[in-house]
Amino acid sequence: MATFNSSITTWAAASLPLVLIYGLYLQRRRSRSNLPLPPGPKKLPLVGNLFDLPSTFEWETFKAWSQEFNSDIIHLDLAGTSVVVLCSFEATDALLEKRSSIYSDRSHLPMLVDLMGWDFHLAMMKYGSKWRAHRRLFGQGLSSTNSQKFRPRELAASHGLLHRLLHSPAGFRGHIKQMAGEVIAGVAYGIDVLPARDPYLSLAEQAVESGAEASIPGRFLVDVFPLLKYIPSWFPGAEFKRKAKEWRKISHALQEVPFAEVKRQVAAGTAPHSFAQECLEILNDSEPNGTYFQEDTIKGTAAAMYVAGSDTTVTVLVTLFLAMLANPEAQKRAQMEIDSVTGGTRLPDFGDEEALPYLSALVKELLRWKTVTPISLNFLPGVFRIRLLIQYPLGVPHFIGVEDEYRGYRIPANSVVIGNIWALAHDEAMYPDPHAFRPERFLLDGKPNPNVRDPPAFGFGRRICPGQYMATASIWISVASILATFNITKSVDSDGKVIEPSYECSSGFLSAPLPFGCSIQARSEQAVALIQATRDKDSG
Repeated sequence: MATFNSSITTWAAASLPLVLIYGLYLQRRRSRSNLPLPPGPKKLPLVGNLFDLPSTFEWETFKAWSQEFNSDIIHLDLAGTSVVVLCSFEATDALLEKRSSIYSDRSHLPMLVDLMGWDFHLAMMKYGSKWRAHRRLFGQGLSSTNSQKFRPRELAASHGLLHRLLHSPAGFRGHIKQMAGEVIAGVAYGIDVLPARDPYLSLAEQAVESGAEASIPGRFLVDVFPLLKYIPSWFPGAEFKRKAKEWRKISHALQEVPFAEVKRQVAAGTAPHSFAQECLEILNDSEPNGTYFQEDTIKGTAAAMYVAGSDTTVTVLVTLFLAMLANPEAQKRAQMEIDSVTGGTRLPDFGDEEALPYLSALVKELLRWKTVTPISLNFLPGVFRIRLLIQYPLGVPHFIGVEDEYRGYRIPANSVVIGNIWALAHDEAMYPDPHAFRPERFLLDGKPNPNVRDPPAFGFGRRICPGQYMATASIWISVASILATFNITKSVDSDGKVIEPSYECSSGFLSAPLPFGCSIQARSEQAVALIQATRDKDSG
């Protein structure tokens, strides 16, 4: 490891002049339009704003610059890479929504896509015919209507979560992760995962871990200089090629292993309902070339669904426990609403959603309050990756290949365009007192307030997350089930003193709550009986 780190340092030092020359080339290549660039911090020669960026919580700095320059659109030059940051609903609506035909591309990632084989993943595809086929299939499979077919599986998984919370509440993070894995494995492939170290979940975890390491900015110089991907693996300093070869095996297995099992079950007529099963049977029943998708489309879409589908649920539900510590009154109000519908004699179901407006508002506030994420990926090209890690609170960056104009400002061609989701979710005009957890902000006279926008937790335009309906449903039923049966309160130490959580979040690949403790206790003996009764019901 020390040798490898030394090699990376040597490569980085030797390539710095090339980085600066590359930045100068990019600057000179740009259009010489007379329109001004959007405002932003002063740019230095060659490096631009590269050294203005903080190493953590970049989204907060971008919002501060937006306020400093009195502009909801900010421009940065990062050693030749043009970056445009949008910090208002108005700006994201105008560009990422209304002009999505030119703002829906992605930057290219040589390490992750070319060498590691992640070209199957919808989020990493360049905007084009392949992306459209995958996006259409994903969107149809998990549409607002079709995703309802998976609600029994989501309900059963939420009941399993209650069992685990009842018997070992201290492990709530792990229990949530297990539940989310059960849901997405079942939805994508019809897989019933094992309670401990399931091989399918382990495969997905390995894929996420390798993808996360490959996305660390500056980790691999091939992302700065794509021509390096052509050097042989035995070449000095080419450890990245050997790593990519091993990680490619994982991404290949991620696509092939669960998909092969579904194909076997479909052929035998024993496949349970799942996204992959449904698509394969449609394909099998169609005439040749009778559908817009092929087997590889199903395989890649299912794998993308599988590897990315659980993280939003995990992070939001962990945030639930923290939010209940921050606002105990919100917990009591939600529990009173649930009890008024169920009478405390049954657990909530999806059919109760319309009668639980406060609970639905609480779920929206969970998505807004800490602006949590599925998985944070860095889609930035070239030298931008040397310094800046873009995380989901900023939105997965879009890319525009042509020059555009907005409000008298020039948007240069080949710009990375970031929708700062955190800034939107903490817009004081839309969400007064934005750092407080207040579900009632989404209600008016006890009903959904049409004047308050839903938080933009799932992205923008044509790149909006196609799994948003299933994710929201899974979160909703889990929150309803947990609050119906448990009280979540602050922990106390051995002296009986309350332990106050920090309420801080990480600034890594996920903007998630830092580890914290809490007390999770069943609300009553009746709640315990309801939880225990679900085991026989769900297994039957």
